[in-house]
Amino acid sequence: MGRTLENKKEIVADLKESLSKSTLALVIDYQGLTVAEITDLRRQLRPSGAICKVTKNTFMGIAIKDQEQWQPMSELLNGSSAFLLVKEDLSAIKAYQAFQKATKKTEIRGGVMEGRVLSEADVKALGDLPSKEQLMGQIAGAINAVATKLAVGINEVPSSLARALQAIAEKENSGSSESAAELAVVSED
Repeated sequence: MGRTLENKKEIVADLKESLSKSTLALVIDYQGLTVAEITDLRRQLRPSGAICKVTKNTFMGIAIKDQEQWQPMSELLNGSSAFLLVKEDLSAIKAYQAFQKATKKTEIRGGVMEGRVLSEADVKALGDLPSKEQLMGQIAGAINAVATKLAVGINEVPSSLARALQAIAEKENSGSSESAAELAVVSED
C-alpha cells in the first residue's frame, strides 16, 4: 500500500515543524529494534521533551533541503534511520545512552547542532555536560560562597577598624602622657 502525495507532504511538514523546535538532531541506526523497543525509547525520551521520528531518509532529506542549519544531516542519511530531535534538554542524550546500553541494538551515526555535524564522540561529550538544574545549583553555590565570604569580610571591617582605632588611641594616650611628662620636666628647669 503506497502513500499518497498528500500523506507524504504531511510527513515532510511534520518533520519540518519538529526540526524548527529542535536544537539538536541525532541520527541513529535503529535496525533490529522492535516496535515495542522504539515505543520504550520514545517513553524514555518524553521527560526531556525530545522525540523519536522513524521515517524514510528521503522524507528527512526533503525536510532539511531548505533549512540551512539542518542541511549537514544529509551526509548521515543512509540505512535504517531514526531521528532523535532534542529541543533544549540535553538529558535526552543520557536517556538514549541508557536505552542503547540496555538494548545493545542501536548506534549513533552522528548528529547536527547549529549547522555542524557531530560525531558520536561529540554527542557523548554533550551528554556528559551537566544539566541545566545542575549548572544552576553550581552557580547558586558559587554565589552563596562569594556572599558568605563578603559577609564575613564586611563583619571583619568593624572589628578591624575598632582595633585600629584602639591602637591609635593607645598610641596617642601613651604619646600624650610622655608629652605631659616632658612638659613637667621642662617646667621644673
